[in-house]
Amino acid sequence: MTTALRRLTRGQARRIALAAQGFLDRRPKPWAAGIRDVQRVIDRVGIIQIDSVNVVSRSQYLPFFSRLGPYDTALLDRARDRAPRRLVEYWAHEASLIPPATWPLLTFRMDRVHDDAWGGMMRVAREHPEIVEAVCREVEDRGPLTSRQVEVALQHDRPRSKDHWGWNWSLVKMALEHLFWAGEISSAGRSAQFERRYAGLAQVAPPAVRDLWVDPSLRLGREDAAVEMVRIAARAHGIGSELCLRDYFRLKGVQAKPAIAALEASGELQPVEVDGWARPLWLHAEARVPRKVDARALLSPFDSLVWQRERTRSLFDFHYRIEIYTPAHQRVHGYYVLPFLHGDRLVARCDLKADRAAGVLRVPRVTWEPGTGPPDHEALEETLTEMADWLGLVGGHRHGAVAPT
Repeated sequence: MTTALRRLTRGQARRIALAAQGFLDRRPKPWAAGIRDVQRVIDRVGIIQIDSVNVVSRSQYLPFFSRLGPYDTALLDRARDRAPRRLVEYWAHEASLIPPATWPLLTFRMDRVHDDAWGGMMRVAREHPEIVEAVCREVEDRGPLTSRQVEVALQHDRPRSKDHWGWNWSLVKMALEHLFWAGEISSAGRSAQFERRYAGLAQVAPPAVRDLWVDPSLRLGREDAAVEMVRIAARAHGIGSELCLRDYFRLKGVQAKPAIAALEASGELQPVEVDGWARPLWLHAEARVPRKVDARALLSPFDSLVWQRERTRSLFDFHYRIEIYTPAHQRVHGYYVLPFLHGDRLVARCDLKADRAAGVLRVPRVTWEPGTGPPDHEALEETLTEMADWLGLVGGHRHGAVAPT
């Protein structure tokens, strides 16, 4: 006889997800957040995605603003750049900040550097091993260093193709990225120009996990590491499908399925059903099921609450895509659009721009979802005022709020 699965409403699933992502945690007073508050967010979400676009703010700062309100971004820089580091950079979801103890779990990705990395990284390792060796030695001896500093030191800064703006890397830059992907060097943070500062493993790894960083033989095997990564994803999600759980660390099905099965067998994951969600789902055993969520937050396009678009649509009935790379005349909602969370719903899309020259936070467009009203509008006004203050700007002109689409 088959036991009936526990059934949840979509509203319950939304509230579970929001609690797991830290939106029910106590907010400090504006500008009163300390390093413990930053650490609480890190512990909740497990991964902070990085992106170079600075239309509003560098993406890594926004998830903390969404959960803490106005805070000093130097706290996050300190957590990443100063010992003992609470965050390090690696390819986790995409380029991401993760706790140092998570880094050794990604050995499976490091080991695939000759098969899965981008072409330039693989070519430089295959065709110029002497450059890779020299670059590695330079970083270990003299790091932290940016790629420009390594190039100058090795007197190897060659002319670069301008054909592809994102990929006009020198051999030294490609060697650095190969070594970074392979886990042979790490990052000690970013420069003011958003350049990665490469460093040797021993320089970056905190003492508590240094042996795991330096000696691969001490790390978990691939199957056990996959279980740990799915566990982190399950806690951060509260509830999710296999796609949700494996996408958090960009795992493949062959890695995630046995891990999910192991966590289900141990009782850490419980299979459930949610109205309107067709995929099989799992609930984390420690997930909170709140009766109410009173959240108010503008979300980065790269916030872990919304980065898996199918999940966002299933939970919030909110079809979301980034239109940065869409030609201007084809954009529907704007260039850099942040979803607005109010209560337990995503109620609007806000196209924002920090006009630093004018000292203004501009809002070219707001698109409201069906069923929104004055309380949502007032909450957005308050949040935009907070964001402008946080960015050191004033509220800008509204070029137009748009009715529900």
